[in-house]
Amino acid sequence: MNTRLALGQRFFDTWTPRALAALRLVTAYLYLQQGTAKLLHVPHLAVFDQLSVLSLIGVAGMLETVGSLLLLLGLFTRPVAFILSGEMAVAYFVVHARLGHFFAPALNHGELAVLYCFIFLFLATAGGGSWSIDAHRDLK
Repeated sequence: MNTRLALGQRFFDTWTPRALAALRLVTAYLYLQQGTAKLLHVPHLAVFDQLSVLSLIGVAGMLETVGSLLLLLGLFTRPVAFILSGEMAVAYFVVHARLGHFFAPALNHGELAVLYCFIFLFLATAGGGSWSIDAHRDLK
């Protein structure tokens, strides 16, 4: 029985940092599309056609683009994820919660903002995982 438990724990000890890195990579890739849609119109979303780069949404697009690229690399993961978590909290309260249904994000279309906020908060505490520049810098 102990042998099975030890093998199981070894599996999780090996794969947890890799799963964390996969979560970081997928989240950063999806979030990058939010920023590039705002700044570069790729993918094209008509709602951002007349967006001023110096507007609140334009600044959010800059944070999303630069932050996502850093997260994709796994560089400065903790501080970048903390900043992006805050950005998403602000987005929820400024945009989505104002539409009503504060405690029901499904009704104010704030589910993604909430999920991104908490995934980034998790990354801010857990780090970037094994497949990151931060992990390789810590080895030196």
